[in-house]
Amino acid sequence: MKKQWAPGGIREILSIAVPLVISNSAFMVMQFCDRIFLARYDDLAIQAALPAGILAFSMISLFVAVSGYSSTLVAQYHGSGQPRQCVRATAQGILFSLFCVPIFALLAPLGFWLLELFGHSPALLAQERIYLSWMMVGALPVGLGWSINGYFTGRSRVRLNTISNIIGCVVNIALDYAMIFGKFGFPEMGLKGAAVATCIASCVSPGIQIVFMLRSATVRGMGLRRAFAFNASIMRRLIRFGLPAGVQILLDVGAFAFFILLTARLDGVSLTASNVAMSINSLAFSPLMGFGAAASIKSGQHKGAGDLDYAMRSGWSALKLGWIYMALIGSVFVLLPETLISLFISPGETDLDPVALMRMGRMLMYLMTAWGIFDTVTVVLVGALKGVGDTRFVMLYLSLASWLVWIPGEVMIFRNGGTIVHAWMWMACYVSVLSFGFAVRWHRGKWKAIEVI
Repeated sequence: MKKQWAPGGIREILSIAVPLVISNSAFMVMQFCDRIFLARYDDLAIQAALPAGILAFSMISLFVAVSGYSSTLVAQYHGSGQPRQCVRATAQGILFSLFCVPIFALLAPLGFWLLELFGHSPALLAQERIYLSWMMVGALPVGLGWSINGYFTGRSRVRLNTISNIIGCVVNIALDYAMIFGKFGFPEMGLKGAAVATCIASCVSPGIQIVFMLRSATVRGMGLRRAFAFNASIMRRLIRFGLPAGVQILLDVGAFAFFILLTARLDGVSLTASNVAMSINSLAFSPLMGFGAAASIKSGQHKGAGDLDYAMRSGWSALKLGWIYMALIGSVFVLLPETLISLFISPGETDLDPVALMRMGRMLMYLMTAWGIFDTVTVVLVGALKGVGDTRFVMLYLSLASWLVWIPGEVMIFRNGGTIVHAWMWMACYVSVLSFGFAVRWHRGKWKAIEVI
């Protein structure tokens, strides 16, 4: 018999957050290894991977976020005891991803134009174009993965999600090493090898999960035709609540991509130090997303069941756990910055000054640790707000703060000769202000009046 914890409490959140944190940690390890391989392969490769990768994701984020919002519908249908609607909601997310394939194909030229617009060096631009091209090829499996993951996580069945993501990440790491450096019979492809490996591995996790979904008793009972038929009513809900979530991610990630592209015009030491620090930041950010996902799932389930107080409690419980995690990982950043940075910077394998890189990277890591406590609030409570359907507020508040406060400040800093340290200090101020607004929104509970299903 499955053990029941107090609704919305620490233990209930922890029971679902731990597998999600492990799953996101596996993804983080994959990205971390990818960046280490590229940094040790070539300075230009690590400088190109981050801006091209974040730009590619920003362009597809609107569409994959809409398809992925099916997970919130699944959570609320599960909370209200409607298993067949869970299947139909996931199917609409899958169909939406398939409808977007022509759009993904048309977005690549836009990405090339944006990269050229920022005036990057010809050598850097050539590498960025290669990486972005392959990331756009992998857009469909990313969208499918967001939808299919939601069928299991939305019903608190997170073990399969964790196992399949770990398998996908292991495949990616192995292919990264083989294709970047030319091992195990593969040709040496450098940055292109990293991109191809990511595209191949991105198919593994959704492939495993779709097999298990098709074998589930609910899908077999409905039959494939009925289970995956177009459902106008659910599709309208998916787009109505998923579109604001998608626009929010598009503008949020787009703002981050804009910042990364701005930094790509800096000197080699500042650019490499910033990209290395951002890569290390994935150590904190990716697992933290597990707590945000847990808050989204549990608050959505309790909202679907009509238990609004339990939904509120779920958000606060997830935030407490997120703070505990951030305190632990922040301690590592403060105590061992050189150890982490040295994974990327090898004195014999870089043309840049390793002492200057270490000094700059250490300072950025301290700033990154300082804003972590506020970033935790944003990540967790944004997840909770999306789980209860308050996607419009999240979209408006985060997007306006990004494009009217953060980005204009960064542009002014760089135009007036500011350094990467000044830019990161302004980003820390932005993150702290952002977190306050989400905390107030969750506390006031205006989301309780929103009806998703």
